Amino acid sequence: MAECDLLVIGSGAAGLCAAATGAALGLDVVLAEKSDVLGGTTAWSGGWMWLPRNRHAVEAGIIEPREAPRDYLASVLGNRFDPARIDAFIDTAPAMVDFLTERGFVFEAGNRICDIYGDKPGAGTGGRSLIAAAYDARALGKDLALLRRTKRETSFIGMPIQAGPDLGAFLNATRRPAAFVHVARRMLRHGWDLARYGRATHLLNGVALVARLYALAKRDGVQFRLGAGAVELIADQTRVTGAVLEGPQGREAIYARRGVVLATGGFSANPALRTQMFPHPESHETLAVPECDGAGLRLARPLGAALGDDLAANGAWCPVSRVTWPDGQQGIFPHIIERGKPGVIAVRANGRRFVNEANGYHDYVSALLAATPSGEEARSWMICDHRFLRRWGLGVVKPAPLPVTYWQRSGYLRSAGTLAELARMCGIDEALVDTVARYNQGARQGRDDEFGRGWSPYNRYQGDPELSPNPNVAPIEHGPFHAVEVVPGSFGSFAGLKTDAHARVLREDGAVIDGLYAAGADMASIMGGHYPAGGINLGPAMVFGHLAARHAAGMD
Repeated sequence: MAECDLLVIGSGAAGLCAAATGAALGLDVVLAEKSDVLGGTTAWSGGWMWLPRNRHAVEAGIIEPREAPRDYLASVLGNRFDPARIDAFIDTAPAMVDFLTERGFVFEAGNRICDIYGDKPGAGTGGRSLIAAAYDARALGKDLALLRRTKRETSFIGMPIQAGPDLGAFLNATRRPAAFVHVARRMLRHGWDLARYGRATHLLNGVALVARLYALAKRDGVQFRLGAGAVELIADQTRVTGAVLEGPQGREAIYARRGVVLATGGFSANPALRTQMFPHPESHETLAVPECDGAGLRLARPLGAALGDDLAANGAWCPVSRVTWPDGQQGIFPHIIERGKPGVIAVRANGRRFVNEANGYHDYVSALLAATPSGEEARSWMICDHRFLRRWGLGVVKPAPLPVTYWQRSGYLRSAGTLAELARMCGIDEALVDTVARYNQGARQGRDDEFGRGWSPYNRYQGDPELSPNPNVAPIEHGPFHAVEVVPGSFGSFAGLKTDAHARVLREDGAVIDGLYAAGADMASIMGGHYPAGGINLGPAMVFGHLAARHAAGMD
């Protein structure tokens, strides 16, 4: 038997932020993680956090009243707007950033990143997005081995690449000398890292967030139990008092004087729960790590915890494609970047478009699910020409000068000399030919007559800034033509345990389960199943992990 003040179960952004906050406030903290590496799905993510009114925005002159992001969320969320939790999030987000910054955490701003629905009241055109600054993991010494590696599909030979100027340099390395120099330096550093450490040490994106939180937590005395999953909560008649962990050495009971934080990552890697709560589960692929199997729900539900699953969507959707690597390893690629670039469209098997491809990734999947009749497999294809493929890449296929022949041989990339031939190869109706012809007619004048691509600041931010008058639109006319099959996927689950503004887990009658908190994907999303901006998973995960620890410490 062991004792602590606060027991945190899970090591993604929510769990690590809870642990780091609790330790900084003087609590004796134990963090348990069922995997033998830290980071959860956060380590595979882009790492962006939606945190309105943060200090970096203010320093850049982006000063807005709290009503602006609140009005925006109220407009997008509609009848699923939860005033108490939204207010807690908006009020705490800048304070959480200050708290971590003052203890050595380094954020960087994405002050040009726009909210997705630019026509809604209070929509932001910048200043609400933060990411962890690049981290030199050599400072961790042997603890580098404790970090989950970057996802293979979203890295280059294991090297993380960050959206923004870093990715822009890679896309322009053969066109601009400065970009070439940047890429050459990154590659040389990465080559040395592989030779010396067997992995990247210049960390970016989600794994940099994990590394920085881990460094703070360890410095302040958090005890880590890796390979130890929680199998049962310990409770008396009045409150949760700990949990039973199970690891290689057997079972261990840990008693927590101030409470237990559930931050196990949700359930989207659990096929049974996906079947129960996700539409068209037969087509679904998840970007979550395998450990996100619903452990938080299994632990809390026997204590009477309420499940929040009456949301606009029970998952954080993202279009994905299935990848088979040359060594036979299977993977999933998230289609985030290329959808908004000029010269690509998405169609269903009927050969027709169904969405503005440059809108949010959640919107793409929502539209695909809505357009797919019951009993039919939900799938789509992204279609482009050869000029687009070599300029921007398509899915896991990288742009020039990297080769595409393996991806064609494997069947991931379908290529044909004509659109009619491409349609037959993919099993798409030949209506694809007419669809592309109609799209091209407007695209030659910079218009998308069917879905209005380029209408919003978010659309335009995703496009090619060098292209006028519409950075999101260009014709598809230079063969050969290419296609990648895209299916519904998820970053994680939105459905989860009902919580209050302090991240305390609630019963069906609204009563608090004393001593039990939930954050991240274990709590029902404060966004009500909507996706108003990039970073709305990790931003609230950090904030409510922070709030849980503060409440357990008696600060709120």
